Amino acid sequence: MQNPQSGGGVWGAARDKAITLLALGQTRLELLGNELEVARITAMRQLMLAQALLFCVGLGVVLTVIGLALLFWEQRLLVVAFSGALVWALALYFFSAMRNGSKQSEPLFNASLAELQEDLRQLKAASGHGRSPD
Repeated sequence: MQNPQSGGGVWGAARDKAITLLALGQTRLELLGNELEVARITAMRQLMLAQALLFCVGLGVVLTVIGLALLFWEQRLLVVAFSGALVWALALYFFSAMRNGSKQSEPLFNASLAELQEDLRQLKAASGHGRSPD
């Protein structure tokens, strides 16, 4: 009978499998962590750019309406009403574009899920437990 500490036999194979599975799990967790960090950085950058854009657009709209009202002083009510209608129309357009853009975004953790599915497929193929999950 072999000594369990010798590294061979059933115990050695089980230990090697456990080490391989732990290394695989560590790699997948690192990949997941990287995806979370990239998603966080991207979201923060987009949020900061959106805030800067909203500030500039808001200030630009106010200054443009004031300028047009001063330029066409006799028709100032018409200028302000037309400017308001134009701003609301643009707001609705941008809102619908934003909604359509959010529907087309790639799912979060897509790369991690693909890697885990590939790992599962390979493990099932190696163990002979059925077909791959397609």
